[in-house]
Amino acid sequence: MIGSGGMGAVYLTDDNRLEGRRCAVKETRLSGPLSESVRAALRAQFHREANTLARLDHPNLPKVSDYFSEGDCDYLVMDYIPGPDFSQIIADAQRDNRFLPVTEVLNWTGQLCEALSYLHGQQPPVVHRDVKPANIKLAAAGLVKLVDFGLVKPLDPGDPTTLTNLHGVGSLPYTPLEQYVEQIGHTDPRSDLYALGATLYHLLTRELPPSAQARFLDSQALIPPSRINPAVTPGLEAALLSAMALHPHDRPASVAVWHSSLTAPHSLPAPPPEGPVERGAPVGVAGGLLSRAWNDNRVLAGLAILLLAAAVLATFAQR
Repeated sequence: MIGSGGMGAVYLTDDNRLEGRRCAVKETRLSGPLSESVRAALRAQFHREANTLARLDHPNLPKVSDYFSEGDCDYLVMDYIPGPDFSQIIADAQRDNRFLPVTEVLNWTGQLCEALSYLHGQQPPVVHRDVKPANIKLAAAGLVKLVDFGLVKPLDPGDPTTLTNLHGVGSLPYTPLEQYVEQIGHTDPRSDLYALGATLYHLLTRELPPSAQARFLDSQALIPPSRINPAVTPGLEAALLSAMALHPHDRPASVAVWHSSLTAPHSLPAPPPEGPVERGAPVGVAGGLLSRAWNDNRVLAGLAILLLAAAVLATFAQR
């Protein structure tokens, strides 16, 4: 077992037919007192979702290769992705009392945007519904993988209410309000955008974002990320908070649209100063400006000193 939750577990397995291949097997349990009709509907829904996932092929998603059911459990077989997940990376940064580099976090976020845009571009669109640090892995060569399709569903705009909510509703700090009230609304790609924005908040600040419910009750519950991490620019903060808008209509229209605002020049951190620092130069911004002014105006400064000296001599000579 390499992971567990309220609805099941994930196992690291060996493929008995393809020697040397390792797989991750996601187990989902049909728990609780369910009627036979509901149980059959959930099983049929699992088969539909598994068939949808098996057709996906993207470098930032694990490949789903098989599925089966046994007793009250459904199983999804996919590539095993070695490497730490983002919750481990955040925990390491907290332990070392450091912030993750903004440019690196934005690179990871860009890869997640590619994966989600691919899912949302399917016909019908596929909504992940559980984007969070624990479901994102950092593989070899900096490749990001969005894993754990336990709550995924093909979006049917003609039938906004589905039985998917019986599988669970995601993880509280990253889940938008509409995912908890599907009886009066429905999730769409903007729901994944909220979760992605909340994940980005956690990566940049090392702090768990407050839940959507807590923010609904207290408008001041969400601390602006720049107050926690000074490296977050105003443009980056504005883009991040737009993804975390409580009402889906207040969020950008798509992950792709949001990503373009996230990578706009005003959102990126300022580049480091170019060129080597002179030995003995003053430290700090003010010192750097004074040093540059002196180097650029040596002749004028020297002339000013000579004139000042001449004025002093003339004054004393008159006395």
